[in-house]
This record gives sequence, C-alpha cells and structure tokens, in this order.
Amino acid sequence: MTDQYTFRNPVTAYEKISPPEQHQPEPGLDAELAPKADLGEDTYRGTGRLEGRKAIVTGADSGIGAATAIAFAREGADVVLSYLPEEEEDAARIAGIIEAAGRKAVKVPGDLKDPAACQELVDAAVAVLGGVDILVNNAGKQVAQEDISQITDEQFDHTQKTNVYAMFRVTKAAVPHMPAGSTIINTTSIQAYNPSPTLLDYATTKASINNFTKGLAQQLAPKGIRVNAVAPGPIWTPLQVSSGQPKEDLPEFGQSTPLGRAGQPAELAPAYVFLASPESSFVLGETLNVNGGSPSP
Repeated sequence: MTDQYTFRNPVTAYEKISPPEQHQPEPGLDAELAPKADLGEDTYRGTGRLEGRKAIVTGADSGIGAATAIAFAREGADVVLSYLPEEEEDAARIAGIIEAAGRKAVKVPGDLKDPAACQELVDAAVAVLGGVDILVNNAGKQVAQEDISQITDEQFDHTQKTNVYAMFRVTKAAVPHMPAGSTIINTTSIQAYNPSPTLLDYATTKASINNFTKGLAQQLAPKGIRVNAVAPGPIWTPLQVSSGQPKEDLPEFGQSTPLGRAGQPAELAPAYVFLASPESSFVLGETLNVNGGSPSP
C-alpha cells in the first residue's frame, strides 16, 4: 500500500494475522508485539488538514493512540504524548516519528489514575504548545476474566479510573483552555454495544464513554467545542497480549468480523483526523464505528 488513499480491497488491504499465543505484563509494549502492529508510520500521508493545531493524545505510545498521534503530526499538528512511564521505549519511537514530520512532540509520562497527572498533562500542553485545541481521550485498561467472581475490586476500580475517571479529569482540565473550533474525541468500543462476557468491567466503561460523549457534546456545543467518539472493533495492539484477551484466543483474534480479519491501528487514524478537522464541523455527539463491518447502532 502506497498510502491511506490507495484504492484497495479492504479484505486484503492488511494481512490477516494469526498471532502466536503470547503474554506481556501490563501495560504491554509495541516493541515486543508479534506480529508488529501497523501504525501507519510508513504509509500515512498528510494533506495539511490540521495545520497549526495543538493536540493531546492519551495512550499515545502504541496502538490506536500512536497511529493517531502520527497522523495528526503529518497533518500539521504538534502533539503532547501521554503514556505510562513503563512505556517510554514505545513513546520515544513515536516522538521521533512526529519530530521527523517537522512537528513538536511533547512527552508527558504519568499514570492518569492520579488526578494530579491529569492536570499536569494539560498544564504541559499549555506551557509548551501555548494551549490545546484537540483532545483525544484514548488511554485504556482491558483485562479479560472468565467469571465475575474473578474481577477483584482492585481491577474494577483500576479499569474505571483509567477509562472513565481519567477521561473526565483530563477533559475538565482542558476545556477552559480550548477555543471555539476545538474538538474532543473519546475512544469507546464495539464492547459498548456488544459486550463480550469476558470483558464485563471494560465493556461497562465503554458504554459510559458513549454516554459521556453525547452529554458533553450538547453541553459544549454553544461554546463551539465539538465532542465525538470512535468505537473500534478488534484492533491489534499491545492491549490484547497484556491480559486483554485469553492468550489461547489470540491466533483467531479478529477473524469473526465480516472482513474476516483484525484491524490495524493505521485504519483508525483517519477517523480521528476527520473528527478533529474542520470538515466535520456539523458532527457532534457522534460515535464513529470502525470495526470491520460488525453491526452496531
């Protein structure tokens, strides 16, 4: 594939992967993922759609967040990268790709379960970039458990704080700095509509993100700030091998979609670019499903 505009068959546009059984301790690293995920680093071609914009992307070290950060930079935006300190190796690579595109990459490691880290992230964007006009709340925790009895209070609390509380806190900190024309994009999931029995706590947070998105979109519309969401289906990222899926299920990961394969992070980035750019000016409170054809509301 030359770039994301190349005419191609979506069934065969990306390799149908059969990942080997593998496990990484949380949070997982893209550097150790087999096979490697496609972040669009070799293919995404920008056209100036986000020239001069100032973005924060959480979970920006790998997977969907990394692909989005790369696309934003190649469209002309400077990007603040939020990630866990343990993910420094991946984050450094993404920062290098952004800088190679001629844009600023601001690395801000920290655990967004901590309210102070949420505020520090926004403060860094304001201090280094002079503000923020794109916020992507993408960081997430997903741990598969076969039975509700196996979900500890600690896991449930961790998942809620990573997926929901952090989104709320970062957004609350960012909105006072966001001018009219700004956009907020939250990462939800097909799990919000069609929850897997092994992802009970994760799916619960994704339904919450959908609702938060629709409510906040109405609240911020008069201020000229648009709020939308992207709902991925099965996407090949380190999340899947760091307890996000039972490792015995990995060889068949994503093959139940109508396209017959898992998605790659590079296939998500254009959705975030569209929702961040002025061309989606009349789109608010929308959840854009990017899931390989699985039916959803």
